[in-house]
Amino acid sequence: MTSSASPVTRRALSSAETPRALRALSAWTPADAPAGGLHPGDVGWLLRHADATVHLWVDARGAGRPEPRLDPRYDAAAPVAVGFLDGPVLRVTAAPDADLGALAADAEELLVPGNDWCDGLPVPGWEPDGEETWLVLSWAPRPVTTRAERVEEPDAADRVLVHRQAFSGSTFALKHWETMRASPAGHLAVEALVRTPAGDPAAAATGWFAGAGRCGLLEPVGTHPDHRGHGYGRDAVLGACAALADRGASAVAVLTPASNEAAVALYRSAGFTVVRENHDWTRARRA
Repeated sequence: MTSSASPVTRRALSSAETPRALRALSAWTPADAPAGGLHPGDVGWLLRHADATVHLWVDARGAGRPEPRLDPRYDAAAPVAVGFLDGPVLRVTAAPDADLGALAADAEELLVPGNDWCDGLPVPGWEPDGEETWLVLSWAPRPVTTRAERVEEPDAADRVLVHRQAFSGSTFALKHWETMRASPAGHLAVEALVRTPAGDPAAAATGWFAGAGRCGLLEPVGTHPDHRGHGYGRDAVLGACAALADRGASAVAVLTPASNEAAVALYRSAGFTVVRENHDWTRARRA
């Protein structure tokens, strides 16, 4: 925890305690592409796990306040960053005027050996990862034609099946989908499913809303390996994008490694353009 000399403190939130973090992330989400390492949708996807932990940094000085005090149970300290550990990577988004030095000093307590990457927060003494480049792509709302349908509860098992088949080693199960949709972020999710002419589930995409006039996010997107090469993935992407635009999203973003050429080609075919490249910060390697 940050030292008592610093006005910045960190709190570990359970799933049920995440609404304040979600509101802060929404307030910090620009119109064209996510800022930092987290979008509200990243937290939404994390909350498929009932035991997920989200870290909220607050500043007693009130800097970076993203919202009025909507709930009198909260103290006057203003949220200045939200983050969570994604395996060995600490992913963080900070308020535009946050004290990054104070945040980085506290983040060192989470970045124990083995947690050697940080996304969205420069850590003193660390260096940009030169081995992997992440592309941030953005889609501007426009009329679309798509075979995608909204995912409703009767479709949940098929949506889960697509994900498990699309991502080797995935343990995503119906219980995770149900936990995600029942979480404080569940109302932000829109999901699209595409079926083959025979009715088999072929591709799916989950989109996340951050508020009217703010950029939405796709996370995750997958196509069943038995049905690739037929445009089903593109239709799922466009279905989720259209649903987010209908809710008022100003754009829709997706992040993918530049090395994933198939994914990059899919998003470009759906009308996405690259708006920036991201590099995680990594622990400096000893000579």
